[in-house]
Amino acid sequence: MTQGAGQGPAVRTATLRDFRVPPYAQPPIPAHAPHPHAVGSAYAPDEEPEGYTPTQRDLPVISRGGPGDTVRMTAQTGPEPRPAAGEGLGPLFVVGDVHGYLTELLAALAEQGLVDAEGRWAAGNARLWFLGDFTDRGPDGIGVIDLVMRLSAEAAAAGGYCKALMGNHELLLIGAKRFGDTPVNSGAGTATFQAAWLLNGGQKSDMDRLQDVHLQWMSRLDAVALEDAHLLTHSDTTAYLDYGHTIEDVNDTVHDILTRNDADECWDVFRKFTKRFAFRDEGGAQAVRELLGAYGGERIVHGHSPIPYLLGEVGNESADNGGENAGPVVEGPHVYADGLAIAMDGGVTMAGKLLVVRLPLHG
Repeated sequence: MTQGAGQGPAVRTATLRDFRVPPYAQPPIPAHAPHPHAVGSAYAPDEEPEGYTPTQRDLPVISRGGPGDTVRMTAQTGPEPRPAAGEGLGPLFVVGDVHGYLTELLAALAEQGLVDAEGRWAAGNARLWFLGDFTDRGPDGIGVIDLVMRLSAEAAAAGGYCKALMGNHELLLIGAKRFGDTPVNSGAGTATFQAAWLLNGGQKSDMDRLQDVHLQWMSRLDAVALEDAHLLTHSDTTAYLDYGHTIEDVNDTVHDILTRNDADECWDVFRKFTKRFAFRDEGGAQAVRELLGAYGGERIVHGHSPIPYLLGEVGNESADNGGENAGPVVEGPHVYADGLAIAMDGGVTMAGKLLVVRLPLHG
């Protein structure tokens, strides 16, 4: 069952909508090549409805004990002592994909001592980074954005900061609002942002409440950041390299594209930021090193690809019926690619866990 606009309250599902690289995240068809589909057809005949929302559980299980082995790491839990005001920057925390689960987010932030019982910033000069994907699939994406915007102001007033990266779902929501049903060349036929948004969990309640201030805020988010030798991105892809050889170049290029407001250009950014699993299998560590070599840092920290799928695990089918106690077990972040990559998407949309952790991790 695909979550879409106009449906009832969102429920967690053990079937994640875009865990594989869908056709629209593949290289576009050259202009001189014959187009495989007529205008108006978003998918090839054998791709419906999986062109945007693959649900097959056919990922290979990651081998244990071999070159592609992966390691689970446990983050520190509970609030930690923080330097007093005026003693410099406090500890660094990161948040994985939220996807509209505001209640779970507030609980996870409170568990780390970052907010109080009223959801107000309580962490002094601590630093908090969200890795993107605030909306879609879950019940209150706009509420999540409002919270992050407010925490940013409160943290700054307290001597810390709360910042956020742009995820592919921010690009998707921006595109759905700006371009609607305007056709774009998806690389798998002609598609639209509106269709992609609906098929990837777009919620009518979010669109109804979306305001210009939310669009402006999302459009100004950076794509890449470097904090304490941690390279922060949303997606586990090397596609960021297509937009510049420095962090500043990447962020400036993405901002310029969004400012130009060209549907095809925006779609291409969305398509590339939807790619995933570049660090997972053979050659994954080298892919991470390529990014670190270009942008700096000693480890990459990303969201986007749920930890259960990185591990080749799946949830219990009963979670499809809203079973709160069903689904994959996610104990914490997942460290892999020779220890160079940290995955932060705990799969909250599939009854996993919304992760808020302190960096660096300790084994």
